[in-house]
Amino acid sequence: MKKAALIFGYNDYALEIAKNLKSGYEKVTIYALGSEVDALKNSHDVEIKSFDLSDNWSNIDEDTDRENSIAFCVLEDSAENIFLTISLRSSFENLNIIALSNNKQTASKLQMAGANKVIPLVQTTAEMIAEMLQKPIVKEVFHNILFQNSTLKIAQVKMNEGNIYVGKEISEIDWSIKYGVVVLALVHKDMSSEFIYSYKIKHHIIDKDDVFIVVGYAKDIKEFEEMTGSRCD
Repeated sequence: MKKAALIFGYNDYALEIAKNLKSGYEKVTIYALGSEVDALKNSHDVEIKSFDLSDNWSNIDEDTDRENSIAFCVLEDSAENIFLTISLRSSFENLNIIALSNNKQTASKLQMAGANKVIPLVQTTAEMIAEMLQKPIVKEVFHNILFQNSTLKIAQVKMNEGNIYVGKEISEIDWSIKYGVVVLALVHKDMSSEFIYSYKIKHHIIDKDDVFIVVGYAKDIKEFEEMTGSRCD
């Protein structure tokens, strides 16, 4: 029987939880709600399975040590997350259930539904920001923005074809050391955007026409532009 981590819901929180639990559990599985699983299976180095909100939990493997395993309920819809918690608790009396909530009212309902612990999203986001602020360059940026008449600028820099970073994974690069700029977000060709510190985007392969939102001093941004692409007004 395997000690497992069962994560219900597919989003940045689920991926971050999976990444941090891989060393402590024999098996880590993300259960995605809906029909998108086939497209996701090969996208990450974690097992992804489908589930629905019925009471049939036959897709939880028989070799799982349910009494020593842990389940995370991270569905983005609050009502669905509450229903999921009720369903899991009614089926697995001794399963340790952790749920994410987006407000106090939902947190109370999740506790009544049977969650052993409820983590507010506000707390989770604050911890992500606290981790980000440990980076020296980020500390300097925030200090200057808050307390000084700053010469810091925000710019959109588009990746030109042929620059040295096209084809590389974002996690491989630390532009703050080389150029002194902080990259905040990535804007894709379809104009959708993603926060640069999310787990999913770290594995994005840089493509020509990707646009990065950066903060830095004018001279540093200019150097960054000359090496990586062109300025977008």
